[in-house]
Amino acid sequence: MNAADVMTKDVITVPPEMTVREAAEILLQHRISAVPVVDAAGKLVGILSEGDLVRRHEIGTERRRSWWLQVFSDTSASGQDYVKSHGLRVADIMTRDVVTADESTSLAEIANRLERYGVKRLPIVRDGRVVGIVSRSNLVRALASVPISVPAAAASDNEIRESVMAHIRAQPWGMPWLTNASVHDGVVEIWGMVNSDDERRAIRVAAESTPGVRAVNDHMMIRPYAAE
Repeated sequence: MNAADVMTKDVITVPPEMTVREAAEILLQHRISAVPVVDAAGKLVGILSEGDLVRRHEIGTERRRSWWLQVFSDTSASGQDYVKSHGLRVADIMTRDVVTADESTSLAEIANRLERYGVKRLPIVRDGRVVGIVSRSNLVRALASVPISVPAAAASDNEIRESVMAHIRAQPWGMPWLTNASVHDGVVEIWGMVNSDDERRAIRVAAESTPGVRAVNDHMMIRPYAAE
């Protein structure tokens, strides 16, 4: 799937000249946490999020730097703080360096960008204009819509075991020479040595996600030296 498959198309936008108070009301009215900012030509020029509204003098949350820190810090930082807390227009406080994607961007890359840049949504643009937005909740909805795959035919216990071991072997953390499994009526019993709890959980999940597996019983142990 890509951005076009999951994006919200009816995107609410605001102009850069709108007042901060009016923009805050729009966020509340539509129950959204951010809104793209577009100019008169419809071009994306920024994004305004709840994070941009946190430090405001009207509610006493503006950033106050200690006097000694101000002496040794760049004065431009104090200026930026002041604009964020006192700016009257959206253009004053919006985030200008907007992370975006286009309609053909895969969901894997969308997730990468959300994680890499620490943002919660990406405007989807075409020729500089916003045509949609993909948020974390869109990805959650996409996950919930994926149909549960059912094996075409019941696999034998031996086939399930081979699939489990192949799945583990294909992972970068997989060490099949230290792991063994047996299967009876679709229930997998796993024994072996692992380096950490994370690796232990990864192996269990790999087994659970193998088609035909009904349950997994974990008998693995963490290597003594790895736990130190």
